[in-house]
Amino acid sequence: MIFPARTTATLIGVGVGPGDPDLITRRAVHALQEADVILVPSTETSAEGPGHAERIVLAACPEVAGRVRRIPFSMAERRGVGAERRHSWAVSARATVEAFDGGAVVVVFATIGDPSVYSTFSYLAAHVREALPEVSVEVVPGITAMQALAAESRIPLVEGQETLSLVPATAGDDVVGRALEQSDSVVYYKGGRRLAELLRTVREHGRDGLLGVNIGLVDQSIIPISEVDAARAPYFSTVMITPRRPETGGRL
Repeated sequence: MIFPARTTATLIGVGVGPGDPDLITRRAVHALQEADVILVPSTETSAEGPGHAERIVLAACPEVAGRVRRIPFSMAERRGVGAERRHSWAVSARATVEAFDGGAVVVVFATIGDPSVYSTFSYLAAHVREALPEVSVEVVPGITAMQALAAESRIPLVEGQETLSLVPATAGDDVVGRALEQSDSVVYYKGGRRLAELLRTVREHGRDGLLGVNIGLVDQSIIPISEVDAARAPYFSTVMITPRRPETGGRL
């Protein structure tokens, strides 16, 4: 598909998938190639090196390396809107506005997974709209970690009439427990620092499942939660709980 050249300032949130550069979509590649400036988050864990999103971008589109700009994002605050989080939003919005003021027509913000699923892109877009109401905002969806984990484990997320809940583990034990009681399949994101509490709650509800880390990469690991060392799991862990399915098509 051939896309016409843009004439109006456009901010695009691009989902680059869970980690494997082969899982980035053709639409995302086009947006990266089209961009005048590509913003990527840089967190404390990436230090001075490239973060997850930047590594995927450069692996999928090495020719855009000169257009990539790192934006500092703090991961210190897990809940609420504190000083560090507000500062990150302000810095990213300022970098976007400066890119447009400098002549950029297309600015891309590359994010792990999907820009509409627990992504900082929505906050960035809101700040940019306040500063530059004339800027058009677009979203290019990406493959999520839960989809990648289901594919790698060969376990469907949901079948037939089953229901699915997606919950940030940071939401607290009550929310985690309600999801287990009300949904057939439950996926938890951001479980690293609360994994011990999360797994305890899962076991208390008589459920079982898998922990996925670095899904789709050479060092990926998929572990039954009964074997997980909760003290060593990273922040970007994905926990997938699915129901027992004793017969094929039992929930149709």
